Amino acid sequence: MATDASPKFKKSDLIQVPQPPDYHPEITVSPVHDGLHFWQFMIAGSIAGMVEHMAMFPVDTIKTQMQAMVSCPVESASVKQAVQSILKSEGPIGFYRGIGAMGLGAGPAHAVYFSVYEFCKKRFSRGNPNNHVAHAVSGVFATIASDTVFTPMDMVKQRLQLSSSPYTGVWDCVKRVLREEGIRAFYASYRTTVLMNAPFTAVHFATYEAAKRGLMEVSPESVSDERLVIHATAGAVAGALAAAVTTPLDVVKTQLQCQGVCGCDRYVNGSIRDVTRTIVKRDGYVGLMRGWMPRMLFHAPAAAICWSTYEAAKSLFQDLNTSSNDNVT
Repeated sequence: MATDASPKFKKSDLIQVPQPPDYHPEITVSPVHDGLHFWQFMIAGSIAGMVEHMAMFPVDTIKTQMQAMVSCPVESASVKQAVQSILKSEGPIGFYRGIGAMGLGAGPAHAVYFSVYEFCKKRFSRGNPNNHVAHAVSGVFATIASDTVFTPMDMVKQRLQLSSSPYTGVWDCVKRVLREEGIRAFYASYRTTVLMNAPFTAVHFATYEAAKRGLMEVSPESVSDERLVIHATAGAVAGALAAAVTTPLDVVKTQLQCQGVCGCDRYVNGSIRDVTRTIVKRDGYVGLMRGWMPRMLFHAPAAAICWSTYEAAKSLFQDLNTSSNDNVT
């Protein structure tokens, strides 16, 4: 029966479907998302994080000083006083004290941050670019992972940023903290950091994706020409909004990381409630907003720098991947 049936499918009027000239079924390509492999997301994120934090480090130092000025009334803990304190104690170089710790922590942490975000965004959004819940949830997962990497170096960085810091450098701080306080001191603020960065990142990523799409829809014909401006603007809006919302938790985090150093209070159990009560009792609720201005001044341009650098690095990798695929075919 099989030999009798086969001639029926050899009619000359059947349309032949030619294979495209570049069709190579034997070639397999590893899974990509947005045209990139995930190790490329890690490199792009690492570069973006390093550029962001290095560029804005002086503003971060001012914010840390303001949040740690527990002996000063809130009214006098201003940007001007923080700047004067830094200049008086160490001169202009004082704005960059602790930048080595930032460099050691920011690169690996942002590599984890962006690669986890892209992985979760692909998994949760299922290709829907308007799924803001997926973007927010992906950001939360990203920050939990990256904070595990970044928190120890962030603690070292903040202690070095304090006025009249007793540490001579990164390794001196690491050794003395290990010897005097134990390894738990490096993660004293981890819970607070995650509780702060989870809503920060949720607001940040959801706002960024929404602002980016909104800006692209304003003038879709010029999107390719203004892509860098779009990423920078959307990043700045997202960074400023997220920073304003989470300043109280950032104050608590700074107090926990700098406790017992340069006159900062030491807390018995290190809980968020304990620190919050102490701050409110000493300064009132306004004390929870110490450093809000430099925090927003940091995060708005920092996010603009970070996102534009990240997207530029992604575009570079996309071009390299396209060229590589063209050479293979």
